[in-house]
Amino acid sequence: MALHSGALCFNIAAAAAASTSNPRDALGSWGNRISTSGFCRLSTVRASPFSSPPPLFPSISPLRFQGKAVAGDNGSPEPNDSSLVVCFGEMLIDFVPTVSGLSLAESAAFKKAPGGAPANVAVGISRLGGSSAFIGKVGEDEFGYMLSDILKENNVNNEGMRFDPGARTALAFVTLRKDGEREFMFYRNPSADMLLQPSELDFDLIKRAKIFHYGSISLITEPCKSAHIAAANAAKEAGVILSYDPNLRLPLWPSAESAREGILSIWDLADIIKISEEEISFLTQGEDPFDDAVVRKLFHPNLKLLLVTEGPYGCRYYTKVFNGRVDGLKVDAVDTTGAGDAFVAGILSQLASDIAPLQNEVRLREALKFANACGALTVTERGAIPALPSRESVLNALLKSVA
Repeated sequence: MALHSGALCFNIAAAAAASTSNPRDALGSWGNRISTSGFCRLSTVRASPFSSPPPLFPSISPLRFQGKAVAGDNGSPEPNDSSLVVCFGEMLIDFVPTVSGLSLAESAAFKKAPGGAPANVAVGISRLGGSSAFIGKVGEDEFGYMLSDILKENNVNNEGMRFDPGARTALAFVTLRKDGEREFMFYRNPSADMLLQPSELDFDLIKRAKIFHYGSISLITEPCKSAHIAAANAAKEAGVILSYDPNLRLPLWPSAESAREGILSIWDLADIIKISEEEISFLTQGEDPFDDAVVRKLFHPNLKLLLVTEGPYGCRYYTKVFNGRVDGLKVDAVDTTGAGDAFVAGILSQLASDIAPLQNEVRLREALKFANACGALTVTERGAIPALPSRESVLNALLKSVA
């Protein structure tokens, strides 16, 4: 996103913002389609916000959470290494219109909001009382420093964050049109997140993690691709659990085939994978995402847990020995931004504290009820990071759902 704040010809408010969105129809998920336009690609992307319920939530006591990280001498939170989740990838600024239901071209004013899936997950874990850190690169500009401060304010360890003096912080313009599709226009040309070097990685931080979480956007271009692979390999060698959310953004890839190859190139490295129905169809080239046999094709021999999210309808889970489905928590959606990241934060915050749900189906279902509720609460407020729920609000929502 090589666009400086001073070059923006928009009335940009300082608050984080949002657009309105509607739940999907009977089979889709909250979503969008993808198209491209020029070097700043304009797209509509099928998103998969994840809300979910706890139909029967017999006991909340097994859900264990770590306390907030405490600020160290350098101003960064000091992680609790026994349950630390390190999130790797992009952090950027989303610009959203002040009026919903308009296209990007029709919108007269925009507000800025922090974004980027790995960063959202890191903040989400911290909000839930867990310990998290973020590794990535932003521009040495006002937006970059703003994002760094937001991580600090949310008790996320940012000692692995780097600042590029020659490239700007990534930007994305996002809006929800009247027809329910979200439009994205990305400014990465290149942006600072694409320029992270392997030599800039904090390997000590990576090796201290219980879980190392990442997406696929950091695999698109060099040198960030090499940094991503080096970080994941270091984590694997250190015995860290690897978590992968492909988070397909097709307009950012050179082609659909390169996206498919890139996403699958590191597939077998992960211990936990979260995918959406749309991503199953994409990766299997059009096969039925609701067919368990199709999903099982994506289950590699060393995988511990495969999660399939279904928007407001909940999620499915697959391990080597059991599989099933957990229904979603019913809510009135206001803005679906960040719901999938909230779901990931919900499940990882629990697995970081106790990995027993990976072998115990009853415990896993409870953990997924919690994760689904995290996603559901996020869509009831505007913005991604501003809407990420606290542990207390999630537990209260679960209790109300069975009252």
